[in-house]
Amino acid sequence: MSHRSRTAALLTAAATLLVGAVALTTGSEPAAAHGAAMTPGSRTFLCWKDGLTGTGEIRPNNPACSAAVAQSGANSLYNWFSVLRSDAGGRTVGFIPDGKLCSGGNPGYSGYDLARTDWPLTHLTAGSRLDFTYSNWAHHPGTFYFYVTKDSWSPTRPLAWSDLEEQPFLTVTNPPQRGAVGTNEGHYYFSGTLPANKSGRHIIYSRWVRSDSQENFFGCSDVAFDGGNGEVTGVGPGGGTPPPTTPAPTTPAPTTPPPTTPAPTTPPPTTPPPHSGDCMAVYKVVNSWPGGFQGEVTVMNHTRSTWSGWTATWTWPSGQTITNAWNGTLSGSGSSVTVANAAWNGTLAPEGTTTFGFTANATTNTLPTVSCTGR
Repeated sequence: MSHRSRTAALLTAAATLLVGAVALTTGSEPAAAHGAAMTPGSRTFLCWKDGLTGTGEIRPNNPACSAAVAQSGANSLYNWFSVLRSDAGGRTVGFIPDGKLCSGGNPGYSGYDLARTDWPLTHLTAGSRLDFTYSNWAHHPGTFYFYVTKDSWSPTRPLAWSDLEEQPFLTVTNPPQRGAVGTNEGHYYFSGTLPANKSGRHIIYSRWVRSDSQENFFGCSDVAFDGGNGEVTGVGPGGGTPPPTTPAPTTPAPTTPPPTTPAPTTPPPTTPPPHSGDCMAVYKVVNSWPGGFQGEVTVMNHTRSTWSGWTATWTWPSGQTITNAWNGTLSGSGSSVTVANAAWNGTLAPEGTTTFGFTANATTNTLPTVSCTGR
C-alpha cells in the first residue's frame, strides 16, 4: 500500500545564511508532531511567533522564551507543536511530575516549565465566550481538556497539579477542523465559556488525549483575566499592545461552530511541513559555506503499518544540485531529486523515523517542496 503526503521544508534559507535546527527523536518521544493550543496560545506556540525572523532562524525576543530556548534548545520552537508523551494513555497526577506540567514531562521542553512572570500573555475576560483553536499538525480522534489555575497559584513557582482547579472548565471530543492538516493555518476549532470569577494572571492548562493511541499532548497558556478580548502581549520586538482595561461584553453561546476563526496574525517565514498523516519528511540545513551547504531529511512513518521502503522527492527551485548523499539511494537528474531508502534503513515501524544526508552546490538557496512515500 502506498502512503502519500505533500510536505514542505521547515526552513527558509537566506542567500548569505542557511540556518536549520530540527532535532527529531525516537522511542518514548517520537518525532511525530501533532498540535498545541493556538488560542489561547501555548508557551511554545507564542514563543515560536515571538522569535520568527526573515531568514528562517528563530531568535526569541521575549526574555522567558529566551530562557526556555537556552535550556531546551531552538528545536523546541521549530517543533512548537510537539509537546507530547507517547506513553501517557490519559494519565495525569503521578505520571507527569509536579513542576513539569508545561513540558508534559518531556525533557526536550523542560525550559517551558520555568516559573517566570514574563511569558507571553493572552488577555481575556472571565466568564466570556472564547473561540478556541488548537493546531492539527496531524489529525487524530480524541478529547481536549482545559483547566485553569486556582486563585492561590503564583507564577513565581512551577505549576503543580494541586495548583489547578480539580475539574476542567471545558471538555471537547472530536471537534471540527479547518485548514490543511500539518500547516500553521490548520486547526481544530470550538467555542467555550471561560471560567467566571477569575482575575489577574493565570495558566490555562490543556491536555489532548488521543483515543486511537496512548499519545497525549500537554501545554500551558499564560493568560490575564483583565477585560481583554484575546489580545496577545510579550510577542515580537515590540512586545505587543496592551489590551483595553474595561471588561469586554459577554456573548451568548453559539449553537453552531463559529463561521470563521482568525489565522495567526504574523505570516510565518518558516512553515512546518504539511502532511496527511501518512508519510512526513522534514528538511533542514545543518551546515553551509560559500557556494554550498550540507542538508538532511528525516522521513517519518505516521501509519499503523511497518514499511519495507520509502522514497523522498523534491525539485530544486533555484538550481541547486546534490554532490553527494548518504543513508539513501540518490537518483533523478538536474534539479529533480529522488532519494530512496538504503538497504539498511528501509524498514520503518509506525511512528518510526530515519534520516539521510547530502551535500549540495548552491549560489542561492530557496524553499524546496518535498514529498515522501512509504510502502
